[in-house]
Amino acid sequence: MAIDFSKYIASVKDFPNKGIVFRDITPILQDGNLYRTATHELAEYAKSRNADVIVGPEARGFIVGSPVATELGIGFVPARKPHKLPREVERASYALEYGSNSLEMHKDAIKPGQRVVVCDDLMATAGTLRASKELIENLGGKLVGAAFYIELPDLKGREKLPDVDIYSLVKYHGA
Repeated sequence: MAIDFSKYIASVKDFPNKGIVFRDITPILQDGNLYRTATHELAEYAKSRNADVIVGPEARGFIVGSPVATELGIGFVPARKPHKLPREVERASYALEYGSNSLEMHKDAIKPGQRVVVCDDLMATAGTLRASKELIENLGGKLVGAAFYIELPDLKGREKLPDVDIYSLVKYHGA
């Protein structure tokens, strides 16, 4: 029997004046069985995409992606906010509802030809996914999929990246 993860995701008004609702995954993370099950489902997706590497965008992507990589026995690469990584980095910018930001990855993090799946908690407008895709491709890798706990289809993230295969545990309409 499949788990209805939506029952374990809390909704909180994040920016009430803009109507943005934050989806909190803490209830899933607090329950070891739920967390293992969610991790396993994302790992099965990444395995089906023949992933060589998992990329997790800062910071919840670390919580989601790292255990997926561990379950599969493959590498995990963090995509960090600016100036948090030592050594030489590649940078990609992305737009937000309230400004812009960027992600960085070590220049040697992805080897040419590696198949990469991005894992994160939420896909909304696909800003961090687009930046991750740019970093992966600039480093010679191939983005073969993206896996999320939560997707907000009304924000049209999929439409902004029609060439990316996307998997999510829960889709919330009326973002």
